[in-house]
Amino acid sequence: MISLEDNATDIIGKAQRGLGISDSELAAKARVNAQTIRKLHEGDFDESALLGVAPVLGLDGRTLSEIAHGEWRPNDMESLDGLAQFTTDYNGMAVNAYLVWDPAKRMAAAFDTGADSRGMVRFAKHHKLQVQLILLTHAHPDHIADLPGLREETGADVFTPAREAVPGAEPIEEGKKFRLGDLQIDTRLTWGHSRGGMTYVVTGLPRPVAIVGDSLFAGSMGGGNVSYRDALQNNLEKILTLPDETIICPGHGPMTTVGEEKQHNPFFAGKL
Repeated sequence: MISLEDNATDIIGKAQRGLGISDSELAAKARVNAQTIRKLHEGDFDESALLGVAPVLGLDGRTLSEIAHGEWRPNDMESLDGLAQFTTDYNGMAVNAYLVWDPAKRMAAAFDTGADSRGMVRFAKHHKLQVQLILLTHAHPDHIADLPGLREETGADVFTPAREAVPGAEPIEEGKKFRLGDLQIDTRLTWGHSRGGMTYVVTGLPRPVAIVGDSLFAGSMGGGNVSYRDALQNNLEKILTLPDETIICPGHGPMTTVGEEKQHNPFFAGKL
């Protein structure tokens, strides 16, 4: 079972850094003392303190409390013919890559490579899949570490967001569409964590699938390294407006759904 990428301390920290709020400012606005803020950062989750800081940080208190006390994680995803997740270790950090394929025509696309693509390659060979596309969500090293190996093994064409150049990859803009047998892959620019973060929305399987990179996690989101405001807005407008049954495939942590994130993600609960 893959653990949640972020705990409540991580979530508070991402929101606090994104908004540029210091510990002393947070304490004053939440009407708690500095020691209480320190305890939250250390993982000592006092309920009244959680509920006090949440609105100051634009977070939902109920769902923040759920995650703080280990009361929520997404339901285990039922197997979907046409989707597989591959989790590898990158310097002690678990990172996800994905294969999506047309179950009838066996045409496949790889999304990112993770630290080691050999498991993905073995899976594709075992299931007689022809990997025709390698689609990158963004160019952070943990997500493209084995791009040379995957490209050599598959001979697939490689595409990267135009804002994040990768040697040997063709740059693409938002709105680019791909056909993969009877599947369609649409692109949505969900930048904020990185300059060119791209979400790929796959239709044609029994359920829609969104490969989101580090834009969104189960119960959290990628840090707003480039623009926290835009990261929030893009997640709200371009991912969480998809149908509730859409499977979200993040770059870290377990898979989830749009419906679950709308109800249980502290950054977004109650905003849609």
